[in-house]
Amino acid sequence: MRHNKKFNHLGRTSSHRKAMLSNMANSLIFHKRITTTVAKAKALRIYVEPLITKAKDDATHSRRVVFEYLKSKTAVAMLFRDVAEKVGDRPGGYTRILKTGNRQGDNAEMCIIELVDFNESMLAAKEAKAKPARSRRGGKKKEADKVAPAAKAPEAKVVAQPVAAIEEAEAEVISDEPEVISDVTEEKTEE
Repeated sequence: MRHNKKFNHLGRTSSHRKAMLSNMANSLIFHKRITTTVAKAKALRIYVEPLITKAKDDATHSRRVVFEYLKSKTAVAMLFRDVAEKVGDRPGGYTRILKTGNRQGDNAEMCIIELVDFNESMLAAKEAKAKPARSRRGGKKKEADKVAPAAKAPEAKVVAQPVAAIEEAEAEVISDEPEVISDVTEEKTEE
């Protein structure tokens, strides 16, 4: 029985599985993005994320523990130097799996697994598209509402004018409009 054995064996012996995951982790650290099957990517995520968390603490013991898994001095150096520097403030979730469709030969689900902080195009798109704050108590104030109170002061003066002055101004505007319209009609009749 296989009670409490939850990780995916990937159809390999234990030594083959460990060697494969070590090689894939090295490739992921070197290239920051690799293409593989979804099952292998999920197994790799479980394998490599604790190593990246270890790399945040740059101590001799941490380097030795990570080297035991990766078995490559250059990969360990790159992990502690480049990767740990970028993910220093991230609390977890260092990898992203993007499904790309099925492989033509055997119809296996394929994906791209990448380190989150190294995808420059997604980071640029995220900065360009800032999400607006969502609230249940009303929307954002409009641009007109954000105008300084000093700019609104002249409107208050217009309201404070006597009603007779406002009626005179409206009468002038109304009396000017028919003349403009009549000029336009006279031009059309001359043509």
